[in-house]
Amino acid sequence: MLVLTVLIRTVFFYFFVTLAYRIMGKREVGQLGVIDLIVSILIAELVAISIENTEDSMILTIVPIVSLVILEVGFGYIAVKSRKFRTLFDGKPSLIICNGKINYHEMIKQRYTLDDLLISLRQKEISDIDMVEYAFLEPNGKLSIFKYKPFKIKTSLPLALILDGVVQDKTLKLLHKNRSWLENELNKKGLIPTDIFYAFYKSKKIYIIKKCEVN
Repeated sequence: MLVLTVLIRTVFFYFFVTLAYRIMGKREVGQLGVIDLIVSILIAELVAISIENTEDSMILTIVPIVSLVILEVGFGYIAVKSRKFRTLFDGKPSLIICNGKINYHEMIKQRYTLDDLLISLRQKEISDIDMVEYAFLEPNGKLSIFKYKPFKIKTSLPLALILDGVVQDKTLKLLHKNRSWLENELNKKGLIPTDIFYAFYKSKKIYIIKKCEVN
């Protein structure tokens, strides 16, 4: 009888958790943010406890899982609307290699060791750091790599200047520019930062997508 009860609970939670993840719109594990990962761990723990404690009502597990799903969907909606909220929980990409040079300061800040970097490069079948022009450590811990073109012809990487109306001061610093320069460039187009959904700098030009173009 106990085995049958455990089996029934297991099958039930298999479909229940599958439905919950469908509602949350989960991505693959390697793409989970901090909130996603926490919710996934909590759901797994709740289900495991419920399957083991057959004397407890399943409603004691269903209610917390439903609450977590509601929180996750709610946080997801807020994250889409608010970049500050999204950055607070998921963080920002970090430039680890720029123009073929390792950014040791950023590596120390992110507690990302040289061994971590070399492992990530080998996983991308890159045997030499000199082959890499740019490398970004993404919020999910993965390393995005842009290799040099043949003969090490330098490319112009799009650098975000404004994201959802928020000026990216780190990018300006990287470009040896300041807010006055950016505001002057925007004034020429009759724009202010809050009008802009996305603006990036490439090949000494500013490319802009206005909020009115995406609404």
